[in-house]
Amino acid sequence: MKLEHLYRALALGCILFAGSCAVTNDGTTIKEDGEVNHPIAVEPNYREIKVQFAGGADGLSTDDAVRFDNFLDDYRTHGNGSLGISVPGGPPAHAAIIFFAERAAATGIPRDKILVSTHDVMNNDFRVDVSYIAYTAHAETCGKDWSENLAFTADNLTPKNFGCSVQHNVAAMVADPRDLLGPRGMTPVDTTRRATVLDHYEKGEVTQAEKRTVDKAVEQSSPGVDGGVIQ
Repeated sequence: MKLEHLYRALALGCILFAGSCAVTNDGTTIKEDGEVNHPIAVEPNYREIKVQFAGGADGLSTDDAVRFDNFLDDYRTHGNGSLGISVPGGPPAHAAIIFFAERAAATGIPRDKILVSTHDVMNNDFRVDVSYIAYTAHAETCGKDWSENLAFTADNLTPKNFGCSVQHNVAAMVADPRDLLGPRGMTPVDTTRRATVLDHYEKGEVTQAEKRTVDKAVEQSSPGVDGGVIQ
């Protein structure tokens, strides 16, 4: 056998051997993708508090005021859809609706997101019910199956727990689980700022905003800064 043919046979054998060690991922093995092995579930979660309307200018006790304002803050961060405010039916209902709706609007919640209603009093419970829907993200608990000896991987297959810890951490850290479902919609463009920048550009002027005087000395592009170090 010529030496050239021998090299070709050895190269072919190496290729076949390497292929036999590759992960087939035929549906019966763990994928080499943590998102596939351990998907993150995003589910709606109903959140609710009940506070007592005390009437008058204050409308709430000190403790209930703190709870209500914290709940509104949580809604602005995690809420999806409308903020529901349901007050007990009866003569005080109108005053309660005005108080809670205005307090919510004052925090920056759009009025078209505030949904008010009344409900029948049950078991002498005259509290106001405030609620909204949020989304939560969670992944399965990691480390359920440690039957494999990871120090011996002759079959070269992906471990069963591959990617689980990463997915679990992503689910715990994500600020808004809705972002895992798809990209957010674009916010309206700032037409005023765009027109200003284009006007400066057409005139050959600097298009960036003027820096505040107190910031100029510490800007990396400042004449007094060399390589990020103030001279």
